[in-house]
Amino acid sequence: MRLYTLRELDTSEGTVQLHKGGNGTLELVPRPNETDPNDPLRWPTWKKHVAFASVCAFSFLTNYGIGGLAPAFYILSKEFDKTVAETSDLLLWPILVLGAFNFFWVPIANYIGKRPVFVFASLLLTLSSIWGATANGFKSLLWSNIIGAFAGSATEALGASMVNDLYFLHERGAKMGIYTNAISGGNTIGPLFCSFVLQGLSWRWHKWITTILMAITFTAVLLFVPETRYYRANDQPSRVEDKLVPEQMASVNMPRTDSLFTCWEPAGPSPTPDKGRATTNGHITTSSSGSRTPERYAVAELPKKTYLQEIVLWTGVTPNTTLLKSFVRPLPLIAYPCVIYAFLGYAVSLVLTVAVNILNPFVLQAPPHSWSPLISGLINIAGFLGNVCGAYAGGWLVDIWADWRSRQNQGVFEPESRLALLILPTLITGSGCLVFGYGVERALHWTSLFFGYGMISFALTAVPTITMAYVSDCVLPVNSDALMLVNGLKNIVAFGFLYGIVPWAEEAGYINCFGTQSGIFVGIIAIGAVPLIMYGARIRHAQAHWRIIM
Repeated sequence: MRLYTLRELDTSEGTVQLHKGGNGTLELVPRPNETDPNDPLRWPTWKKHVAFASVCAFSFLTNYGIGGLAPAFYILSKEFDKTVAETSDLLLWPILVLGAFNFFWVPIANYIGKRPVFVFASLLLTLSSIWGATANGFKSLLWSNIIGAFAGSATEALGASMVNDLYFLHERGAKMGIYTNAISGGNTIGPLFCSFVLQGLSWRWHKWITTILMAITFTAVLLFVPETRYYRANDQPSRVEDKLVPEQMASVNMPRTDSLFTCWEPAGPSPTPDKGRATTNGHITTSSSGSRTPERYAVAELPKKTYLQEIVLWTGVTPNTTLLKSFVRPLPLIAYPCVIYAFLGYAVSLVLTVAVNILNPFVLQAPPHSWSPLISGLINIAGFLGNVCGAYAGGWLVDIWADWRSRQNQGVFEPESRLALLILPTLITGSGCLVFGYGVERALHWTSLFFGYGMISFALTAVPTITMAYVSDCVLPVNSDALMLVNGLKNIVAFGFLYGIVPWAEEAGYINCFGTQSGIFVGIIAIGAVPLIMYGARIRHAQAHWRIIM
């Protein structure tokens, strides 16, 4: 079996010409197929937004239904006679499942397409919500959450990769911010609404409301989310080495390359499946000997699909691959430094937020505070505001920063420019951990808990928004596989860390617990970002020649 390099799939290696000309005209990266109206990049804006919003709603409701139940943990522990640690399993095991089953859904979607996966998984989440609402015991409720997490895990990485299917490079940051806000918003808005539902109704009504909203979302996915898998030729107009003079080339560390032959992938299966390789995001076809195939297809406007053709569930399997290879192919990508950094950064950000969600009911609803679920749930207003601010800073603000940096660099975009604004979550969330820890242990005014949680929640959207966009920029041809590793591994790491959070906080105290977490967070985010900002371009161009892609 032949192994490929990133450079064989994308000669830009992540460094692209984003602006050109004296007035800095913006280039569209990737280049849409001018002869194919079915290219997702050429869809009408409203169509892109509706499809993306439907998947975001799916992601939101996954965490809304499961993580949103946190304010009821104290009540559930009394109703089912469970300890604090046992009750926290309602959230901990779903977190593990949400990550682990990325390794199931992403290969399936890469092989048969995203649409059938989204439709089936959204239906399954709807049914699991009904199960949770009618659960007659703790184990039944736990398993309904686990099955719901299995269904919802379909959107963890695939939703992020959908950003790359539908939007251009200069739009990725803002859209990734919306997506991460949808995921994290379920963990803040969910508990907030659940606290009101608990006050007036019961925890079962939280599940029924999730069911109603999920049924609407399933309908939207079924009707308005076409297949976004697309075979794109590697003929981007952004190849820096074709546009810059030698002095400029030196400034971006880009080696000179030979001319590039490109070919369009046919719509159907390849007539010679054993002698080529097709991929789904900015890919080329290469022969078995590794040389690029110079054959070209006639340039003609392709017919536009009808609505009924777009919403069929089966569009065929990806040519020139097997299901087994789809499962194995992502694993070697853990060697890429950008993937390692992204999943570790996302993991520590998730740990901090979920730790507060787990501990909050037992801190505020138990003596000496003895707050009602409604009042204790109001802390999630601060969490939601932190999420929104983090998504704004990590998405739209980073896009503006990266655009400005590319204009200062002769129009050349370097993915590492996104990482500079990680200074914001480093300072804000690192401090927020200390504020929350001291606020709980020293019984400070309740505003310390609210401000602390809001500052902690800032990282849950800011860090993954920046780092997942960075991963996509660095390894665009295999971004869905790379993002699968990021989303899968971060949940597995978070589960291992959170499984001991309750006894840790009880034995060591909140100051030591959250102070240590602050140090770990700052160490990973800040110390990890510095070498990537300084040497990331060299690392990226070196890794583009690693022959590890199946």
